[in-house]
Amino acid sequence: MNLLSEIKLGNNVLKNRMAMAPMTRSRASNDGVVNALTVLYYTQRASAGLIVTEGINISEQAKGSPATPGIFTKTQIDAWKKVTEAVHQNGSVIYAQLWHTGRVGHTSVRNGALPVAPSALAIEGQQHFTGKGMVDYETPVALSYEEIKQVIQDYRQAAVNAMEAGFDGVELHAAFGYLPNQFLAESANQRTDDYGGSVENRNRFTLEVMQALVDAVGADKAGIKLSPAIPYNNITHQEPIPQFTALIEGLDEMPLAYIHFMNAGFPVEKFPHYPQNILETFGKLTRHTVIGNMGYTRESGEEELEKGIAKMISYGVLFLANPDLPKRFELNAELNEADRNTMYGGDEHGYTDYPFLNAAREVQA
Repeated sequence: MNLLSEIKLGNNVLKNRMAMAPMTRSRASNDGVVNALTVLYYTQRASAGLIVTEGINISEQAKGSPATPGIFTKTQIDAWKKVTEAVHQNGSVIYAQLWHTGRVGHTSVRNGALPVAPSALAIEGQQHFTGKGMVDYETPVALSYEEIKQVIQDYRQAAVNAMEAGFDGVELHAAFGYLPNQFLAESANQRTDDYGGSVENRNRFTLEVMQALVDAVGADKAGIKLSPAIPYNNITHQEPIPQFTALIEGLDEMPLAYIHFMNAGFPVEKFPHYPQNILETFGKLTRHTVIGNMGYTRESGEEELEKGIAKMISYGVLFLANPDLPKRFELNAELNEADRNTMYGGDEHGYTDYPFLNAAREVQA
């Protein structure tokens, strides 16, 4: 199987072309510190050629959801060192996904501080998960020009911290309606300065952050996740093809490790101007390694690789429920079903207790 073949990614040779996609699990402490269960969780899934962590808050300001980890204090960094060491001992490569939630947050999760965003536009028609249940979104505070520059520096420092923690690289979460995605979309960005208006201006924040990450970690150690056709969190684009084409052209000027594309994944009948096939539309445009994400099975992942655009496939829920997913794919074995009720928050149940094919298998955690 192509999925099980080696591939060189940036500065690393991966044992297979299967990536574990980033997934929020909300198991960190209130101070954003990961624990021994997190070490075990990622070590169990070191069967993946590449692990991309759950979103990691780059700063206190970046936090939007409860029990999510950070990488901006020494205690947080030291805790992540235990994760990276264990993953490396078990033969995998691990990237830290750097996360700023922007307006996808709530004061109850942020010590009373309102979320920040490109513009003071609230998410409508959805609710946000908090420690006190689901609540309506609030109107965020628009970032000033100076504050934008500080957020970019926060990303840079988070990347430095990630390398100190032993990560092999970093991924910018610029998808699914979080802060970089908010800058990209007219529905969330109505600025009139250098960071809003034209395609060039709306792309500017993401490109400046990516350059800061490359400067921090070096060549071929930074990736980016994009979702050009996902309207979740009130993200819509008037001209997605010209905009993301220009964005990819800008990214291609940098020495990146990869571009991680999310498929549409949502009904797009209301958006006939959206591309139906993300990799065919955008994956062909880049010189960087392409990772395909969202909705893939064993068969469809293999078929995607055979097309030649994607060089890797990332799996989320399947890796959540099947820590030995590559072995199950190799043997075409039955898959565990994910328990949706234990995805966010809680203890080891639905986190580290999914069975391996060989239940007696041990990992060096």
